[in-house]
Amino acid sequence: MQKVLLVCLGNICRSPLAHGVLEHLVDSNKVVVDSAGTGAYHVGKAPDRRSIAIAKANGLDISQQRARQFKAQDFQLFDHIFAMDKENLADVRRLAPDAETAKKAKLFLSVLKNSVEEVPDPYYGGEEGFQYVYDLVLAASQVIVKKLETA
Repeated sequence: MQKVLLVCLGNICRSPLAHGVLEHLVDSNKVVVDSAGTGAYHVGKAPDRRSIAIAKANGLDISQQRARQFKAQDFQLFDHIFAMDKENLADVRRLAPDAETAKKAKLFLSVLKNSVEEVPDPYYGGEEGFQYVYDLVLAASQVIVKKLETA
C-alpha cells in the first residue's frame, strides 16, 4: 500500500482539494491519501467553504476532512509528500531527519513539467481562484495516479 500526503499552509484550501481529487482517482485498496498543513491555524476545522463548493461542483465531497498539522513523523508514515508551493516545501523539508529523507518531499506540480511550479493559495481571492486550483490539482493528480500505478 502506497501512502501519499498533500501539504499546504493551513490545510483548508489547496491540500484538502488535492486530497479529495487524488483520493477519488486512485484505487483505495492500493493507495492511501491524506493532507496536512505546515501551520496549526485551522487544526480540526473543515476545509474552506469555497474548496468544499468547487469539489462538490465536480462530484466530490471533501466536507468531512479535518485540518491537521504536518509532523516530522509523516516522513516515516508516507511514501510520497507533495507540497503545494516552495515555501511549504521548505517548511516540510526542515522537519526531515536528514537530507536524504527530505528528498521525499516534492512540489505537487513538479509532475506536470510545465511553467507553473506552484499551486497558488486562493484563500484571499474570489471563486475563480478555487476553480484554477481545482484545474491544476486535477491535472497533477492524473499524472500522479499513472506514476503510482506503474510503481
